[in-house]
Amino acid sequence: MKKSVFLALTATLALAACGEYPQVVDYKPGNYQGKSDTRPWEGGQFAGNKQAWESALHARNQAQNEHKRIQ
Repeated sequence: MKKSVFLALTATLALAACGEYPQVVDYKPGNYQGKSDTRPWEGGQFAGNKQAWESALHARNQAQNEHKRIQ
């Protein structure tokens, strides 16, 4: 008796966890609803200096260059 109640309860919980719920999108035509993107050099350590960001990017890429590292 106890085993059948336990199995019934387990089956009920397992089936309840497999439910699929509808996902509704509230789309407004012509409007972007996400957050706006910022350019990589606009925040943090570069504070809008694009040239400093490009030189830091170039230096990082050169540090990953195997030919430069072995010389």
